[in-house]
Amino acid sequence: MSTVEIEKTAMLLKLLGDKTRLTMVKILDSHDCCVCEFVEMFKMSQPGVSQHVRKLKDVGIVSETRRGQWVIYSLNKQSEYYPFIQDLLNHLPSQDFKLLELEEQGLRISCD
Repeated sequence: MSTVEIEKTAMLLKLLGDKTRLTMVKILDSHDCCVCEFVEMFKMSQPGVSQHVRKLKDVGIVSETRRGQWVIYSLNKQSEYYPFIQDLLNHLPSQDFKLLELEEQGLRISCD
């Protein structure tokens, strides 16, 4: 493993060492979400959620798609980091219960 690969891996681990960002990535691995859903899921402010998403977007882990005035985020499976992230995510428990809770509250994709 080259020094560059170790540097990239260290950067990824630091980025994903944040519980909120790690949970977001796990959710985005199987479900696209908008910021408003993450706001409800994590009980955080919209600027706080946006800051987490921006950090993931800046390194190319997360991509965005516009739907009208809304921005929908997904895991960028074309990223050079995706194989590493996928391997990491395989060791984590599903976070689908967070989406089910949103659905039960009528808050899943509340921005359509």
